[in-house]
Amino acid sequence: MKKTLLIASLVLGFVSMIGSNAQAQDAKSLWTTLAKVTFKKQYDEMLGFKVDVPIFSPEIKSLEGKSVEIKGYIIPVEGYRGQKEFVFSAFPYNMCFFCGGAGPETVMEVISKEPIKYTTEAITIKGKLDLNANDINRLMYGLKDAELVKSAK
Repeated sequence: MKKTLLIASLVLGFVSMIGSNAQAQDAKSLWTTLAKVTFKKQYDEMLGFKVDVPIFSPEIKSLEGKSVEIKGYIIPVEGYRGQKEFVFSAFPYNMCFFCGGAGPETVMEVISKEPIKYTTEAITIKGKLDLNANDINRLMYGLKDAELVKSAK
């Protein structure tokens, strides 16, 4: 009985250690998780042609509405309102989605609580992940109530 209890507590300790490492890993590699999306062609009545509609993996769906931490770059885009609303990218400006260097899964719309100062260096922010599969006028990922975690050095 004591041996079984010892083994059970060792297994539980190991599992919790793996879980905490996985959470730390997720903070560093959220872009990798967000890349686990596929697309299907669907006819859009308003546009009159087929558009790519994202199909989010169960792993992505499990993050919806949850607080996540992500590292990336602020992309200056005309039409976004200053430093509280901007596009955030896994890649620097010269390699981002809008320049043809990456896919739509590498960018997200951000709405922050407080203005975040523009920099060309990578920063880390956190906020609630929002998924969008319906509005073709918005990006498929969003981050609401975002806050700066770590600024560029």
